[in-house]
Amino acid sequence: MRALRPILLAGTLALGACSMAPKYVQPAFPVPPSWPVGDAYLRQSEAALPSVSYRDVFRDTRLQRIIDQALANNRDLRASVANIAAARAQYRIQRAELFPQIDASGGVNRRDIGRGAAGGNFAVGGTTYSASVGVNAFELDLFGRVRSLSDAALNRYFSQEAAARATRLTLTGDVAGAWLTYAADRTLLKLAEDTAAIARRSVTLTRARVTGGVAPRTDLRQAEQILATAEGNIASQRTALAQDVNALQLLVGAPVDPALLPASIEEASRTVAELPAGLDSRILLRRPDVVQSEYELRATNAEIGAARAALFPTISLTGLFSFASQALGSLISGDALTKSASATANYPIFRAGAGRAGVEQANALQRAALAQYEGTIQTAFREVADALARRGTITDELAANERFAAAAADTYRLTEARYRGGIDTFLSSLDAQRSLYAAQQQVVQTRLIRATNLVTLYRTLGGDSQIDTAAGAPALSAQQSPQQ
Repeated sequence: MRALRPILLAGTLALGACSMAPKYVQPAFPVPPSWPVGDAYLRQSEAALPSVSYRDVFRDTRLQRIIDQALANNRDLRASVANIAAARAQYRIQRAELFPQIDASGGVNRRDIGRGAAGGNFAVGGTTYSASVGVNAFELDLFGRVRSLSDAALNRYFSQEAAARATRLTLTGDVAGAWLTYAADRTLLKLAEDTAAIARRSVTLTRARVTGGVAPRTDLRQAEQILATAEGNIASQRTALAQDVNALQLLVGAPVDPALLPASIEEASRTVAELPAGLDSRILLRRPDVVQSEYELRATNAEIGAARAALFPTISLTGLFSFASQALGSLISGDALTKSASATANYPIFRAGAGRAGVEQANALQRAALAQYEGTIQTAFREVADALARRGTITDELAANERFAAAAADTYRLTEARYRGGIDTFLSSLDAQRSLYAAQQQVVQTRLIRATNLVTLYRTLGGDSQIDTAAGAPALSAQQSPQQ
Protein backbone atom coordinates (compact mmCIF):
# COMPACT_ATOMS: atom_id res chain seq x y z
CA MET A 1 0.00 0.00 0.00
CA ARG A 2 2.98 2.34 0.38
CA ALA A 3 3.13 2.88 -3.37
CA LEU A 4 -0.46 4.16 -3.36
CA ARG A 5 -0.05 6.51 -0.41
CA PRO A 6 1.54 9.35 -2.42
CA ILE A 7 -1.25 9.10 -4.96
CA LEU A 8 -3.99 9.17 -2.35
CA LEU A 9 -2.28 12.08 -0.58
CA ALA A 10 -2.00 13.95 -3.86
CA GLY A 11 -5.67 13.30 -4.53
CA THR A 12 -6.59 14.72 -1.14
CA LEU A 13 -4.53 17.84 -1.83
CA ALA A 14 -6.16 18.17 -5.24
CA LEU A 15 -9.57 18.47 -3.60
CA GLY A 16 -8.49 21.78 -2.13
CA ALA A 17 -6.87 23.03 -5.33
CA CYS A 18 -7.29 26.59 -6.43
CA SER A 19 -9.97 27.63 -8.89
CA MET A 20 -9.37 29.85 -11.88
CA ALA A 21 -13.04 30.73 -12.27
CA PRO A 22 -13.77 34.45 -11.86
CA LYS A 23 -15.46 35.37 -8.60
CA TYR A 24 -19.20 35.37 -9.10
CA VAL A 25 -20.88 38.71 -8.46
CA GLN A 26 -24.64 38.96 -8.76
CA PRO A 27 -25.46 41.37 -11.59
CA ALA A 28 -27.05 44.73 -10.86
CA PHE A 29 -30.84 44.69 -10.86
CA PRO A 30 -31.78 45.74 -14.43
CA VAL A 31 -35.22 47.19 -13.62
CA PRO A 32 -36.51 50.08 -11.46
CA PRO A 33 -36.73 49.39 -7.71
CA SER A 34 -40.50 49.92 -7.66
CA TRP A 35 -43.48 49.25 -9.87
CA PRO A 36 -44.88 51.99 -12.10
CA VAL A 37 -47.44 54.29 -10.49
CA GLY A 38 -50.28 56.20 -12.05
CA ASP A 39 -53.96 56.04 -12.83
CA ALA A 40 -53.70 52.50 -14.22
CA TYR A 41 -51.96 51.13 -11.14
CA LEU A 42 -53.19 50.45 -7.64
CA ARG A 43 -51.44 52.00 -4.68
CA GLN A 44 -49.49 49.21 -3.03
CA SER A 45 -48.35 48.83 0.57
CA GLU A 46 -44.68 49.04 1.44
CA ALA A 47 -44.69 45.52 2.84
CA ALA A 48 -42.83 42.86 0.86
CA LEU A 49 -44.90 40.10 -0.66
CA PRO A 50 -45.61 37.56 2.08
CA SER A 51 -45.03 33.87 1.62
CA VAL A 52 -48.19 32.42 0.12
CA SER A 53 -49.52 29.16 -1.18
CA TYR A 54 -52.04 28.59 -3.92
CA ARG A 55 -54.53 27.63 -1.22
CA ASP A 56 -54.36 31.21 0.07
CA VAL A 57 -55.28 32.56 -3.37
CA PHE A 58 -57.57 29.86 -4.77
CA ARG A 59 -59.89 29.24 -1.85
CA ASP A 60 -62.49 27.01 -3.46
CA THR A 61 -61.87 23.48 -2.19
CA ARG A 62 -62.99 22.02 -5.53
CA LEU A 63 -60.29 23.97 -7.38
CA GLN A 64 -57.73 23.00 -4.74
CA ARG A 65 -58.52 19.32 -5.31
CA ILE A 66 -58.09 19.72 -9.07
CA ILE A 67 -54.74 21.50 -8.58
CA ASP A 68 -53.56 18.76 -6.21
CA GLN A 69 -54.50 16.17 -8.80
CA ALA A 70 -52.63 18.06 -11.52
CA LEU A 71 -49.49 18.36 -9.38
CA ALA A 72 -49.58 14.60 -8.90
CA ASN A 73 -50.38 13.50 -12.47
CA ASN A 74 -49.30 16.13 -15.00
CA ARG A 75 -46.91 14.65 -17.57
CA ASP A 76 -44.86 17.83 -17.96
CA LEU A 77 -44.14 17.70 -14.24
CA ARG A 78 -43.07 14.08 -14.53
CA ALA A 79 -40.67 15.06 -17.29
CA SER A 80 -39.32 17.88 -15.08
CA VAL A 81 -38.70 15.45 -12.21
CA ALA A 82 -36.89 13.11 -14.59
CA ASN A 83 -34.74 16.01 -15.82
CA ILE A 84 -33.83 16.83 -12.22
CA ALA A 85 -32.78 13.23 -11.62
CA ALA A 86 -30.64 13.30 -14.76
CA ALA A 87 -28.99 16.59 -13.72
CA ARG A 88 -28.33 15.20 -10.24
CA ALA A 89 -26.70 12.10 -11.71
CA GLN A 90 -24.61 14.22 -14.08
CA TYR A 91 -23.31 16.25 -11.15
CA ARG A 92 -22.36 13.10 -9.25
CA ILE A 93 -20.58 11.74 -12.35
CA GLN A 94 -18.63 14.97 -12.77
CA ARG A 95 -17.80 15.24 -9.08
CA ALA A 96 -16.44 11.68 -9.05
CA GLU A 97 -13.53 12.88 -11.21
CA LEU A 98 -12.16 14.71 -8.16
CA PHE A 99 -11.31 11.36 -6.58
CA PRO A 100 -8.90 8.63 -7.68
CA GLN A 101 -10.44 5.69 -9.46
CA ILE A 102 -9.16 2.42 -8.02
CA ASP A 103 -9.40 -0.59 -10.34
CA ALA A 104 -8.88 -4.26 -9.56
CA SER A 105 -8.44 -7.10 -11.99
CA GLY A 106 -7.54 -10.75 -11.93
CA GLY A 107 -6.82 -13.46 -14.46
CA VAL A 108 -5.69 -16.98 -15.09
CA ASN A 109 -3.64 -18.08 -18.07
CA ARG A 110 -3.20 -21.75 -19.13
CA ARG A 111 -0.43 -22.55 -21.58
CA ASP A 112 0.33 -25.94 -23.18
CA ILE A 113 3.15 -26.49 -25.71
CA GLY A 114 3.49 -29.75 -27.59
CA ARG A 115 6.69 -31.81 -27.75
CA GLY A 116 7.58 -30.76 -31.24
CA ALA A 117 7.11 -27.08 -30.52
CA ALA A 118 9.09 -27.41 -27.28
CA GLY A 119 12.04 -29.08 -29.08
CA GLY A 120 12.23 -31.98 -26.65
CA ASN A 121 10.69 -35.21 -25.57
CA PHE A 122 8.25 -33.65 -23.15
CA ALA A 123 5.39 -31.23 -23.54
CA VAL A 124 5.69 -27.91 -21.71
CA GLY A 125 2.75 -26.27 -19.95
CA GLY A 126 1.56 -24.47 -16.86
CA THR A 127 -1.01 -22.18 -15.33
CA THR A 128 -0.24 -18.61 -14.26
CA TYR A 129 -2.44 -16.65 -11.87
CA SER A 130 -2.39 -12.86 -11.72
CA ALA A 131 -4.10 -10.07 -9.77
CA SER A 132 -3.63 -6.32 -9.68
CA VAL A 133 -5.09 -3.27 -7.95
CA GLY A 134 -4.17 0.33 -8.53
CA VAL A 135 -4.93 3.86 -9.63
CA ASN A 136 -4.85 4.57 -13.33
CA ALA A 137 -3.98 8.07 -14.57
CA PHE A 138 -5.52 10.17 -11.78
CA GLU A 139 -5.40 13.86 -12.71
CA LEU A 140 -4.17 16.22 -9.99
CA ASP A 141 -6.60 19.13 -10.15
CA LEU A 142 -3.96 21.74 -9.33
CA PHE A 143 -5.62 24.48 -11.40
CA GLY A 144 -9.20 23.66 -10.57
CA ARG A 145 -10.35 22.42 -13.97
CA VAL A 146 -12.25 19.40 -12.65
CA ARG A 147 -13.63 21.35 -9.70
CA SER A 148 -14.89 24.10 -12.01
CA LEU A 149 -16.67 21.54 -14.17
CA SER A 150 -18.14 20.03 -11.01
CA ASP A 151 -19.40 23.45 -9.90
CA ALA A 152 -20.96 24.00 -13.34
CA ALA A 153 -22.76 20.64 -13.12
CA LEU A 154 -24.01 21.47 -9.61
CA ASN A 155 -25.43 24.81 -10.72
CA ARG A 156 -27.14 23.19 -13.68
CA TYR A 157 -28.70 20.72 -11.26
CA PHE A 158 -30.05 23.64 -9.23
CA SER A 159 -31.21 25.21 -12.50
CA GLN A 160 -33.24 22.12 -13.37
CA GLU A 161 -34.81 22.16 -9.91
CA ALA A 162 -35.84 25.80 -10.43
CA ALA A 163 -37.22 24.89 -13.86
CA ALA A 164 -39.41 22.25 -12.23
CA ARG A 165 -40.71 24.83 -9.75
CA ALA A 166 -41.48 27.15 -12.66
CA THR A 167 -43.41 24.34 -14.32
CA ARG A 168 -45.42 23.72 -11.16
CA LEU A 169 -46.18 27.43 -10.75
CA THR A 170 -47.31 27.73 -14.37
CA LEU A 171 -49.38 24.55 -14.11
CA THR A 172 -51.17 25.84 -11.02
CA GLY A 173 -52.06 29.08 -12.78
CA ASP A 174 -53.13 27.27 -15.94
CA VAL A 175 -55.45 24.96 -14.00
CA ALA A 176 -57.02 27.91 -12.19
CA GLY A 177 -57.44 29.79 -15.47
CA ALA A 178 -59.05 26.81 -17.20
CA TRP A 179 -61.39 26.31 -14.23
CA LEU A 180 -62.48 29.96 -14.38
CA THR A 181 -62.92 29.79 -18.16
CA TYR A 182 -65.23 26.83 -17.71
CA ALA A 183 -67.22 28.85 -15.16
CA ALA A 184 -67.55 31.76 -17.60
CA ASP A 185 -68.69 29.46 -20.40
CA ARG A 186 -71.29 27.92 -18.09
CA THR A 187 -72.67 31.41 -17.46
CA LEU A 188 -72.60 32.27 -21.16
CA LEU A 189 -74.49 29.06 -21.91
CA LYS A 190 -77.13 30.01 -19.33
CA LEU A 191 -77.44 33.48 -20.93
CA ALA A 192 -77.85 31.93 -24.38
CA GLU A 193 -80.51 29.54 -23.08
CA ASP A 194 -82.40 32.37 -21.34
CA THR A 195 -82.19 34.54 -24.45
CA ALA A 196 -83.45 31.65 -26.59
CA ALA A 197 -86.39 31.12 -24.23
CA ILE A 198 -87.32 34.80 -24.46
CA ALA A 199 -86.90 34.68 -28.24
CA ARG A 200 -89.21 31.66 -28.51
CA ARG A 201 -91.92 33.47 -26.57
CA SER A 202 -91.41 36.51 -28.78
CA VAL A 203 -91.69 34.38 -31.94
CA THR A 204 -94.90 32.77 -30.63
CA LEU A 205 -96.41 36.15 -29.75
CA THR A 206 -95.36 37.75 -33.04
CA ARG A 207 -96.68 34.84 -35.08
CA ALA A 208 -100.04 35.24 -33.40
CA ARG A 209 -100.00 38.98 -34.11
CA VAL A 210 -99.12 38.34 -37.75
CA THR A 211 -101.90 35.75 -38.05
CA GLY A 212 -104.32 38.25 -36.55
CA GLY A 213 -103.21 40.93 -39.00
CA VAL A 214 -101.93 43.16 -36.21
CA ALA A 215 -98.22 42.96 -37.12
CA PRO A 216 -96.34 42.67 -40.41
CA ARG A 217 -94.50 39.54 -41.41
CA THR A 218 -91.14 41.34 -41.10
CA ASP A 219 -91.64 41.40 -37.30
CA LEU A 220 -91.86 37.62 -37.29
CA ARG A 221 -88.73 37.25 -39.38
CA GLN A 222 -86.80 39.61 -37.12
CA ALA A 223 -87.91 37.66 -34.05
CA GLU A 224 -86.82 34.42 -35.72
CA GLN A 225 -83.38 35.93 -36.36
CA ILE A 226 -82.92 36.60 -32.65
CA LEU A 227 -84.01 33.03 -31.85
CA ALA A 228 -81.65 31.52 -34.43
CA THR A 229 -78.75 33.59 -33.09
CA ALA A 230 -79.43 32.44 -29.53
CA GLU A 231 -79.76 28.79 -30.57
CA GLY A 232 -76.47 29.04 -32.48
CA ASN A 233 -74.82 30.49 -29.38
CA ILE A 234 -76.16 27.60 -27.31
CA ALA A 235 -74.49 25.09 -29.62
CA SER A 236 -71.27 27.12 -29.60
CA GLN A 237 -71.19 27.35 -25.81
CA ARG A 238 -71.79 23.63 -25.42
CA THR A 239 -68.79 23.02 -27.64
CA ALA A 240 -66.75 25.48 -25.58
CA LEU A 241 -67.69 23.70 -22.35
CA ALA A 242 -66.63 20.33 -23.76
CA GLN A 243 -63.32 21.83 -24.87
CA ASP A 244 -62.83 23.43 -21.45
CA VAL A 245 -63.18 20.01 -19.83
CA ASN A 246 -60.71 18.55 -22.33
CA ALA A 247 -58.22 21.31 -21.50
CA LEU A 248 -58.58 20.66 -17.78
CA GLN A 249 -58.14 16.92 -18.23
CA LEU A 250 -54.95 17.51 -20.23
CA LEU A 251 -53.56 19.73 -17.48
CA VAL A 252 -54.61 17.35 -14.73
CA GLY A 253 -53.46 14.26 -16.57
CA ALA A 254 -56.59 12.35 -15.56
CA PRO A 255 -60.38 12.65 -15.80
CA VAL A 256 -61.89 15.53 -13.85
CA ASP A 257 -64.85 14.85 -11.56
CA PRO A 258 -67.81 16.95 -12.83
CA ALA A 259 -68.71 17.69 -9.20
CA LEU A 260 -65.50 19.76 -8.96
CA LEU A 261 -66.53 22.12 -11.77
CA PRO A 262 -68.10 25.53 -11.00
CA ALA A 263 -71.67 26.47 -11.91
CA SER A 264 -71.08 30.11 -12.87
CA ILE A 265 -68.42 32.79 -13.10
CA GLU A 266 -70.18 34.76 -10.38
CA GLU A 267 -69.69 31.86 -7.99
CA ALA A 268 -66.14 31.02 -9.08
CA SER A 269 -64.72 34.55 -9.20
CA ARG A 270 -65.64 35.19 -5.56
CA THR A 271 -63.33 32.37 -4.46
CA VAL A 272 -60.15 33.93 -5.93
CA ALA A 273 -58.52 36.10 -3.25
CA GLU A 274 -56.59 39.33 -3.68
CA LEU A 275 -52.82 38.88 -3.64
CA PRO A 276 -50.89 41.79 -2.08
CA ALA A 277 -47.90 43.02 -4.03
CA GLY A 278 -44.95 44.86 -2.53
CA LEU A 279 -43.44 47.97 -4.07
CA ASP A 280 -39.94 46.54 -4.09
CA SER A 281 -39.46 44.83 -7.43
CA ARG A 282 -36.62 42.71 -6.02
CA ILE A 283 -39.23 40.14 -5.06
CA LEU A 284 -38.86 39.04 -8.69
CA LEU A 285 -35.52 37.46 -7.74
CA ARG A 286 -37.46 34.57 -6.21
CA ARG A 287 -39.36 33.79 -9.43
CA PRO A 288 -38.37 30.26 -10.48
CA ASP A 289 -37.46 31.29 -14.03
CA VAL A 290 -35.21 34.07 -12.68
CA VAL A 291 -33.60 31.62 -10.25
CA GLN A 292 -33.08 29.16 -13.11
CA SER A 293 -31.45 31.83 -15.24
CA GLU A 294 -29.10 32.88 -12.44
CA TYR A 295 -27.94 29.30 -11.85
CA GLU A 296 -27.23 29.00 -15.56
CA LEU A 297 -25.17 32.19 -15.26
CA ARG A 298 -23.27 30.68 -12.34
CA ALA A 299 -22.61 27.53 -14.37
CA THR A 300 -21.14 29.46 -17.29
CA ASN A 301 -19.02 31.44 -14.83
CA ALA A 302 -17.57 28.18 -13.51
CA GLU A 303 -16.89 26.96 -17.04
CA ILE A 304 -14.63 29.97 -17.60
CA GLY A 305 -12.43 28.57 -14.84
CA ALA A 306 -12.34 25.17 -16.51
CA ALA A 307 -11.37 26.73 -19.85
CA ARG A 308 -8.61 28.77 -18.21
CA ALA A 309 -7.26 25.74 -16.36
CA ALA A 310 -7.08 23.84 -19.66
CA LEU A 311 -4.29 26.23 -20.73
CA PHE A 312 -1.99 24.82 -18.05
CA PRO A 313 -0.23 21.43 -17.84
CA THR A 314 -2.13 18.41 -16.61
CA ILE A 315 -0.38 16.10 -14.13
CA SER A 316 -1.50 12.50 -13.78
CA LEU A 317 -0.44 9.84 -11.29
CA THR A 318 -0.52 6.09 -11.77
CA GLY A 319 0.10 3.43 -9.15
CA LEU A 320 -0.18 -0.35 -9.39
CA PHE A 321 0.13 -3.42 -7.20
CA SER A 322 0.32 -6.64 -9.21
CA PHE A 323 0.76 -10.28 -8.28
CA ALA A 324 1.75 -13.15 -10.55
CA SER A 325 2.35 -16.75 -9.56
CA GLN A 326 2.10 -20.21 -11.03
CA ALA A 327 0.51 -21.43 -7.81
CA LEU A 328 -2.82 -19.98 -6.64
CA GLY A 329 -1.90 -20.56 -3.00
CA SER A 330 1.21 -18.37 -3.22
CA LEU A 331 -0.38 -15.63 -5.34
CA ILE A 332 -0.71 -13.11 -2.50
CA SER A 333 2.87 -13.25 -1.21
CA GLY A 334 5.87 -11.00 -1.09
CA ASP A 335 7.69 -12.93 -3.78
CA ALA A 336 4.80 -12.55 -6.22
CA LEU A 337 4.33 -8.80 -5.62
CA THR A 338 5.29 -6.12 -8.13
CA LYS A 339 4.85 -2.43 -7.26
CA SER A 340 4.99 0.53 -9.59
CA ALA A 341 4.21 4.25 -9.42
CA SER A 342 4.59 6.96 -12.02
CA ALA A 343 3.70 10.57 -12.67
CA THR A 344 3.22 12.19 -16.05
CA ALA A 345 2.84 15.82 -17.06
CA ASN A 346 1.21 16.85 -20.31
CA TYR A 347 1.38 20.31 -21.81
CA PRO A 348 0.24 20.94 -25.36
CA ILE A 349 2.80 23.00 -27.26
CA PHE A 350 0.78 23.73 -30.37
CA ARG A 351 -3.02 23.55 -30.68
CA ALA A 352 -3.51 26.29 -33.28
CA GLY A 353 -5.07 28.58 -30.66
CA ALA A 354 -7.71 26.09 -29.54
CA GLY A 355 -7.00 26.65 -25.84
CA ARG A 356 -7.41 30.42 -25.93
CA ALA A 357 -10.40 30.03 -28.21
CA GLY A 358 -11.95 27.81 -25.53
CA VAL A 359 -11.52 30.61 -22.98
CA GLU A 360 -13.02 33.14 -25.40
CA GLN A 361 -15.95 30.81 -26.03
CA ALA A 362 -16.57 30.36 -22.30
CA ASN A 363 -16.48 34.14 -21.80
CA ALA A 364 -18.89 34.66 -24.68
CA LEU A 365 -21.29 32.06 -23.27
CA GLN A 366 -21.09 33.79 -19.88
CA ARG A 367 -21.97 37.15 -21.47
CA ALA A 368 -24.89 35.50 -23.27
CA ALA A 369 -26.08 33.96 -19.99
CA LEU A 370 -25.81 37.37 -18.31
CA ALA A 371 -27.93 38.96 -21.04
CA GLN A 372 -30.43 36.09 -20.70
CA TYR A 373 -30.59 36.61 -16.93
CA GLU A 374 -31.17 40.35 -17.23
CA GLY A 375 -33.72 39.81 -19.97
CA THR A 376 -35.60 37.29 -17.80
CA ILE A 377 -35.85 39.86 -14.99
CA GLN A 378 -36.98 42.60 -17.37
CA THR A 379 -39.63 40.32 -18.85
CA ALA A 380 -40.82 39.41 -15.36
CA PHE A 381 -41.01 43.09 -14.42
CA ARG A 382 -43.07 43.87 -17.52
CA GLU A 383 -45.45 40.95 -16.83
CA VAL A 384 -46.08 42.08 -13.25
CA ALA A 385 -46.43 45.73 -14.28
CA ASP A 386 -48.98 44.76 -16.94
CA ALA A 387 -50.91 42.66 -14.43
CA LEU A 388 -50.93 45.53 -11.92
CA ALA A 389 -52.09 47.95 -14.61
CA ARG A 390 -55.00 45.66 -15.43
CA ARG A 391 -55.77 45.14 -11.78
CA GLY A 392 -55.88 48.90 -11.23
CA THR A 393 -58.68 49.43 -13.75
CA ILE A 394 -60.63 46.19 -13.99
CA THR A 395 -62.84 46.88 -10.96
CA ASP A 396 -64.00 50.18 -12.44
CA GLU A 397 -64.54 48.53 -15.82
CA LEU A 398 -66.63 45.75 -14.27
CA ALA A 399 -68.75 48.27 -12.35
CA ALA A 400 -69.34 50.27 -15.54
CA ASN A 401 -70.33 47.17 -17.49
CA GLU A 402 -72.73 46.09 -14.75
CA ARG A 403 -74.38 49.54 -14.82
CA PHE A 404 -74.60 49.32 -18.59
CA ALA A 405 -76.22 45.86 -18.37
CA ALA A 406 -78.73 47.11 -15.79
CA ALA A 407 -79.64 50.03 -18.02
CA ALA A 408 -79.93 47.72 -21.03
CA ALA A 409 -82.27 45.41 -19.08
CA ASP A 410 -84.49 48.34 -18.10
CA THR A 411 -84.47 49.62 -21.68
CA TYR A 412 -85.56 46.22 -22.95
CA ARG A 413 -88.43 46.07 -20.46
CA LEU A 414 -89.62 49.56 -21.44
CA THR A 415 -89.37 49.03 -25.21
CA GLU A 416 -91.14 45.68 -24.90
CA ALA A 417 -93.99 47.33 -23.01
CA ARG A 418 -94.16 50.18 -25.53
CA TYR A 419 -94.29 47.69 -28.40
CA ARG A 420 -97.10 45.72 -26.82
CA GLY A 421 -98.92 48.96 -26.19
CA GLY A 422 -98.57 49.91 -29.84
CA ILE A 423 -96.41 52.95 -29.03
CA ASP A 424 -93.09 51.71 -30.43
CA THR A 425 -91.98 49.47 -33.31
CA PHE A 426 -90.98 45.85 -32.95
CA LEU A 427 -87.52 46.71 -34.30
CA SER A 428 -86.84 48.88 -31.26
CA SER A 429 -87.73 45.97 -28.98
CA LEU A 430 -85.41 43.62 -30.90
CA ASP A 431 -82.55 46.13 -30.80
CA ALA A 432 -83.02 46.48 -27.05
CA GLN A 433 -82.93 42.71 -26.68
CA ARG A 434 -79.71 42.46 -28.70
CA SER A 435 -78.13 45.21 -26.62
CA LEU A 436 -79.12 43.47 -23.39
CA TYR A 437 -77.68 40.14 -24.55
CA ALA A 438 -74.40 41.77 -25.60
CA ALA A 439 -74.19 43.70 -22.33
CA GLN A 440 -74.71 40.56 -20.27
CA GLN A 441 -72.02 38.75 -22.25
CA GLN A 442 -69.64 41.63 -21.67
CA VAL A 443 -70.23 41.49 -17.92
CA VAL A 444 -69.36 37.78 -17.94
CA GLN A 445 -66.18 38.41 -19.93
CA THR A 446 -65.13 41.23 -17.61
CA ARG A 447 -65.66 39.07 -14.53
CA LEU A 448 -63.52 36.40 -16.14
CA ILE A 449 -60.81 38.96 -16.92
CA ARG A 450 -60.85 40.21 -13.34
CA ALA A 451 -60.52 36.70 -11.90
CA THR A 452 -57.83 35.62 -14.36
CA ASN A 453 -55.94 38.86 -13.67
CA LEU A 454 -55.55 37.72 -10.06
CA VAL A 455 -54.31 34.37 -11.36
CA THR A 456 -51.82 36.17 -13.62
CA LEU A 457 -50.57 38.30 -10.73
CA TYR A 458 -50.09 35.19 -8.58
CA ARG A 459 -48.13 33.51 -11.35
CA THR A 460 -46.01 36.49 -12.47
CA LEU A 461 -44.90 37.47 -8.97
CA GLY A 462 -43.65 33.90 -8.52
CA GLY A 463 -42.98 31.88 -5.43
CA ASP A 464 -45.37 29.51 -3.75
CA SER A 465 -44.45 28.04 -0.39
CA GLN A 466 -46.53 24.92 -1.07
CA ILE A 467 -45.73 23.95 -4.64
CA ASP A 468 -42.01 24.40 -3.97
CA THR A 469 -42.26 21.24 -1.85
CA ALA A 470 -44.94 19.45 -3.86
CA ALA A 471 -45.06 15.68 -3.87
CA GLY A 472 -42.32 14.25 -6.03
CA ALA A 473 -40.42 17.55 -6.26
CA PRO A 474 -37.02 17.86 -4.60
CA ALA A 475 -36.72 20.64 -2.05
CA LEU A 476 -33.08 21.71 -2.25
CA SER A 477 -31.47 24.97 -1.23
CA ALA A 478 -28.31 26.43 -2.69
CA GLN A 479 -26.38 25.28 0.38
CA GLN A 480 -27.37 21.65 0.07
CA SER A 481 -25.56 19.09 -2.06
CA PRO A 482 -27.09 16.33 -4.16
CA GLN A 483 -24.09 14.06 -3.75
CA GLN A 484 -25.68 11.78 -1.15
